[in-house]
Order: sequence, then structure tokens, then C-alpha cells
Amino acid sequence: MSGARSVDASFLALPLSALTDAALTRAVDLGCEHADIRVERIRTQTITLRDARLEALADGEDLGLGIRVIHEGTWGFAAGVVLTAAEAVRLAEQAVDVARISASVKSDPVALAPEPVHPDAEWVSAYDVDPFEVPDGEKTGLLTELSERLLAADGVEHVQSSCMQVKEHKYYADTAGTRTRQQRLRIYPEFTALTVDRATGSFDSMRTLAPPVGRGWEYMTGTGWDWRGELAEIPELLREKSKAPSVEAGRYDLLVDPSNLFLTIHESIGHATELDRALGYEAAYAGTSFATVDRLGSLQYGSGLMNVTGDRTAEHGLSTVGWDDEGVAAQKWDIIRDGVLVGYQVDRNMARLRGLPRSNGCAFADSPGHVQIQRMANVSLQPAPDGPSTEEIIAGVERGIYVVGDKSWSIDMQRYNFQFTGQRFYRIENGRLAGQLRDVAYQATTTDFWGSMSVVGGPQTYLLGGAMNCGKAQPGQTAPVSHGCPAALFENVSILNTVQEAGR
Repeated sequence: MSGARSVDASFLALPLSALTDAALTRAVDLGCEHADIRVERIRTQTITLRDARLEALADGEDLGLGIRVIHEGTWGFAAGVVLTAAEAVRLAEQAVDVARISASVKSDPVALAPEPVHPDAEWVSAYDVDPFEVPDGEKTGLLTELSERLLAADGVEHVQSSCMQVKEHKYYADTAGTRTRQQRLRIYPEFTALTVDRATGSFDSMRTLAPPVGRGWEYMTGTGWDWRGELAEIPELLREKSKAPSVEAGRYDLLVDPSNLFLTIHESIGHATELDRALGYEAAYAGTSFATVDRLGSLQYGSGLMNVTGDRTAEHGLSTVGWDDEGVAAQKWDIIRDGVLVGYQVDRNMARLRGLPRSNGCAFADSPGHVQIQRMANVSLQPAPDGPSTEEIIAGVERGIYVVGDKSWSIDMQRYNFQFTGQRFYRIENGRLAGQLRDVAYQATTTDFWGSMSVVGGPQTYLLGGAMNCGKAQPGQTAPVSHGCPAALFENVSILNTVQEAGR
């Protein structure tokens, strides 16, 4: 278990053992080769303000159980919200019925890669203050105060602010004997300032760079991010952006801040190295992958400076767990080493399909009503141990652009051709920042982009970014995931002018 906390007694008081015994015993009696049960309670609160006035406070809870079986080599799944032994038996029977019906379209028998049994395991994520124990008035009060400070600045016409908090309890048990109990928190505050040019009617906005994290309310009060410092800087940065010249399209050296690069990692590496996509098993939502399994060990994904890991153990990571939703212990492993593709993100069935000895713990379901599927770990670009600071990288660039913060993005169904924009861009001239630019997007193929990486920043430039809402599967599921990375320099990258590209 992480830290000194225990899983909340109110969750442990649910009839977890009775549900487990009823569901798994019935599944075994019906001839299942494997069965597992998940009991989950997920509480979500979202607070939104407009112009420092409370707009909405939504508080919801998802509580239920899901039962998954393998019956004669075929998956079956059923879920419900009534936490009784009789209902657990009924759901086990329904899951077996689903497997029997699905057997007619089975191509290969389902089997799971082996995993050590974890018979009495508990894990709690790293946080200081449970936001659900902080009074709503105190939370809205702090958001209001910070919004008022931003709104009072010259040139700021409107401020949109929000804070999303999630507390997830999860119990897992299977017929092999694993029993895990977990609790984790995540939080995502965000502030956006808007300025309007009254003469022309044009407007610009700028959003905070602070990422969502696996922390508690302490994140809003100064642990892990300087909110007051960032909000004090935004008005001047926004004024500068509104007056900045439009970029001249062409090729530039591109210095990408980790506040932007995390999203490029997510789209061009994270999704591309999910094994189910690489095998063509997952294609309905956002496509497959160019990084196919026949290229494992030989695909030059990027420059020799590129080292990328999958990690379910990173402190404060959004995808960090003790065990995944198949009872697999959290791990860290190489995906890209010295620029070469060497690994994938894998669940137990995908591991078995590839003859791997073990899953690396990438199964997740976003609610008790959804079956677990292969999902993304915290996929991160490693910094150079003795690498330069951001300022030192800038000093070595003669003509380039520095991009900070994420915004819109687009990538094809093979995770290969893409373009990304950002929150703000700076011209670099002769080793110095020379003011902001507007209307910038960078465009490349995945291998060309990562192959052009010529400088990787040191640990002092590293930031754990991320998203709360990574989408996958049909019916769709969302998952939280973090991506750490340093600042990095890419040579001779194609830069588009977005206004010209839009034909305006």
C-alpha cells in the first residue's frame, strides 16, 4: 500500500466478500475457465464559474459491480447496481449466457497470460487532502478568489474557471485467488482568460498550463503548482499574444515545452503502441497503428536520443495504480529505447496472443458498467540525465519557434500524419526569445518528427502532463492518463500558418 492511508471504511463495508463468493462460485459451477468481479464506487464533482460567479456544481456517484467470464474460450460480461449475493449470481449467469451467444462469432479462443496471485492487496494513491472532505463553500471560495484576481486585470474581459475532482474506489477478485482493494484521487483545475478587441470584434484566449494530476485538494493550495504566480502572468501574456504578428509559414527548428509535448506523445506514441491497435484488434475508435508487430525491435521510431517508458507506478500519475483491472501488479517498462520500438502496452489477453510471459498491467474500465479493455499507461519521454535547461536550449537556436501549452490537434487513423497547435508561440532569433507569434501549427509524420529530435532537456525541464478524458472503444470509455517529458528541440519542422490554411 502507498503512503499511510487506508481505503475508506465506507467502501470496505460493502458486501465485497459475499458478492465475490456468490459470483465466482456460480461461474465455476457453470464451467467457466476464468471469472472476475469488480465492485466500484466512483465519485465525481465538477465546479464551474463564469466571471467569478458560480455557474454549476455537479456531484455524482457511480456504484455497481461488473462480472466478466471466459466460458469455453469466449468472453462474457454483465453488470448491475444491486449489491446483493442473489444479484451477483444472476449477473454471473447472464455473463455466461453472453459468452454462449458470442461463441458463434469467436475466431480464437480467449486465454489470459499468467499472473501471480495477489490474495490480500491494498493500495491508496499519494495525496494529502481529500477534496471530498473539503466543504463546497471553501472550494468555490478559492476558485472565486482566483477568478476575481484574473478578471480584475487590465484587458481581461471574461474568465472561465473549473475544477474537476474524482475519487475512485475499486475492488477486484478472480477465480485464481487475487483480491485487491484500491483508492485513488485525481483533480483538474483550469482557468481561461478572454480578451476582446472592441474595434474589430476579434478575441483571444489563454488557458493555464497546470496539468491534471493524481493529487488531492492540496494541489489547489500550492502543492505541485504555483497557481497565483501563473494567474498573475496570464494578463500580460494574453495582451502580447493579441498583438503578436502572424507566423510566416516555412521550416523552423522547434523547441517544444513539456506542456505541449505531452499531447504529441499521447497521440503519436501512446495510442500507436497499444498492442491491440498494432494487431488490428482495436480499429473502430481512432484507428489502428503504423507501429505493427512485425516492426518490433527494428522500427526506428525516432532519434537515438529517444527513450520512452510505459509506467503504471509514477507518483501522481493519472494512470498510476497498484494493480490493473485484471489483477496485474503495476509495472514500468521500455517502449522505445535509443529510438527503436522495443515494447507495447499490453493486457492479459493481448499478452497471450503475442506469446508474452506476462501482461504489463494495462487493463482498465471506466465504470462498473463497462467491461475492462486495454488502456494506456503513463507513457513518458525520459529526460537526458545531464541535459540542458530550456534556457540553454534556446541559446543554441539561431532561427526557431518555442511552443508552450497544448490546444487543438489532428492525427490520422494510423497515428502517423499529424498537426498540433498550442497556447502560445515565441520566435527564437540568435539564441533569444523575440516575442510571441500567432496562428502557428506544426505538422509532420510521427517518425520524421521524432527522428528530428536533436536535443533532449534535462530533469530540471521535466513535467508530468496529462488528460482526464482519453477516449477508446465502442461503447466509448474515457480514461485518465499522464505523460511526462522534458523540453526537446526538433530540427527543420514544417510550420503552418493556420489562418492561411483556413483560406482566410
